Amino acid sequence: MKKTVVFFLILFLAFNISNAQVKYETIQSSKLGEERQIKIQLPRGYNSDEDKTYPVFIVLDGDYMFEVVAGNVDYYSYWEDMPAAIVVGVNQLDKRFDDCMYSEQNSLPIETGAAFFEFIGMELMPYIEKTYRVGDFRVAVGHGETANFINYYLLKSQSLFQAYISISPELAPQMIEYLPEVMSKIESKTFYYLANTSNDSKSLKRMTDALNTDIFAIDNENLVYNFDSFEGPSHYSVPTHAIPNAIENIFQVFQPITKKEYKEVILELEISPVLYLQEKYQAISDLFGVEKQVLINDFKAISAAIERNELYEYYEELGKMARKAYPDTMMGTYYVARFYEETGEPKKAMRTYQSAYTLEEVAGLTKELMLEKADLIKSDFGY
Repeated sequence: MKKTVVFFLILFLAFNISNAQVKYETIQSSKLGEERQIKIQLPRGYNSDEDKTYPVFIVLDGDYMFEVVAGNVDYYSYWEDMPAAIVVGVNQLDKRFDDCMYSEQNSLPIETGAAFFEFIGMELMPYIEKTYRVGDFRVAVGHGETANFINYYLLKSQSLFQAYISISPELAPQMIEYLPEVMSKIESKTFYYLANTSNDSKSLKRMTDALNTDIFAIDNENLVYNFDSFEGPSHYSVPTHAIPNAIENIFQVFQPITKKEYKEVILELEISPVLYLQEKYQAISDLFGVEKQVLINDFKAISAAIERNELYEYYEELGKMARKAYPDTMMGTYYVARFYEETGEPKKAMRTYQSAYTLEEVAGLTKELMLEKADLIKSDFGY
């Protein structure tokens, strides 16, 4: 209960302190033969960098799901646990049944459902991409009937989205067969998050549990799959529990190295821990189109692993990375000095420590420490 109260308090504060821009627009759709209202949240600082692009969330059931997603995206991006992103909500009040219509024969969109499918892919997305600085990473979010509907884009040979958040989906009968087959053949990195709750209808929970079993059995390195089954929330409150988990799972690589990651992954690596760090940030760039500066705490984690496992030969490459990321600080110079010190070149180590004196202190590295390290080498070797 306390966790729930804290969560809603955080969400409330996120809405109220947010500097993100929320806009309401109306799109005239030839596919739907009518106007459709959308809500758009632009990230904080959107107008400060005209060259920066952003991932985009397309949120169906935007009349009630938009605020849940937008608040969490703003909150997580504020703490740099995910990249800043654009959130687009599609209002479907009184239109949900028509928008999600599918054939009883093959479970695929028909009539107004087919028109809504084309509206999203052929009208809404081109409009958003033309009007706003949208990158290549797109997330689809749905709940209930719309959680089933977003799957239709995954069935296409070229999916419109790279990530799917499907919360308590009211699955079309044949969707439970379509999805595992398609997911087993995915050739590009795709994130899929599925959730249900103990208070979903029995048929809904039975089908989502069965779908989870089938997806979990898929062996495809391009599929990043996570499933949550919540105890207690109603069908209509479960999005407030699922959205934070979905964001954390989809953007896990973007987040700082955790204690668990350090202990269970980095300390057990059979490859260079520096290579692991490089691949982590390359993945961020490749997936989300974001050139994220390597965090100081991530450098500290890799340095700690080098010390713990006595892999001092990797300090040289880590030092080069740190000098590039933080050229005015003594971090990179310290790592290079440690490389020289532990690989049999004490005179180079001493001089490197001394050269760090003119640089800025950072992450517990001080001028006094640099001079102390240099003096110890000088004393030991009589330089």
